[in-house]
Amino acid sequence: MPSAEDAGQRQNAVATPTRIAVYPGTFDPLTLGHVDVVRRAGRLFDRVILAIAASDAKRPWFTLDERLAMAREALAGIPGVEVAALEGLTAEFARARGACALIRGLRKFSDFEFEFDLAHANRLLEPELETVVLMPSKEQFVTSSTFVKDIARHRLSAVRDFVPPCVVPYLERKMRETA
Repeated sequence: MPSAEDAGQRQNAVATPTRIAVYPGTFDPLTLGHVDVVRRAGRLFDRVILAIAASDAKRPWFTLDERLAMAREALAGIPGVEVAALEGLTAEFARARGACALIRGLRKFSDFEFEFDLAHANRLLEPELETVVLMPSKEQFVTSSTFVKDIARHRLSAVRDFVPPCVVPYLERKMRETA
């Protein structure tokens, strides 16, 4: 028979809310910097949802399905991480998933103004939703999807230092298609 202490522990476990964060972006392609931010967010939240937007206006290199597949493979070994397609407004997506926070990566000071405006816009839409800004490790500070695509165009072999291994074949195929 369970003790009163066991019952109290179960009750506390049930009463503890799950802290969910959404990390939205285009992730075209996913980089080691993104993976680093996901790992950091995973230390702060019980669940992290990497929400990949179609972002047709940005003219992504990879389809939404390709970006979802890359992210799922790259993040498969990280507990508490889910990859999902982001449709509609980020704040509404986060609310529907029960998230308490949005994760944003900040690499350099020039990113700050954009992130500041975005955080305020999301707060207007969802006042209870916090924006948490995480900086990648110093090794990933210069890494961005744009940077990776520029490297791939000129020296494809060098991208291996900036993306998860599962992303390399996608970049190689893309370079063959555009050659």
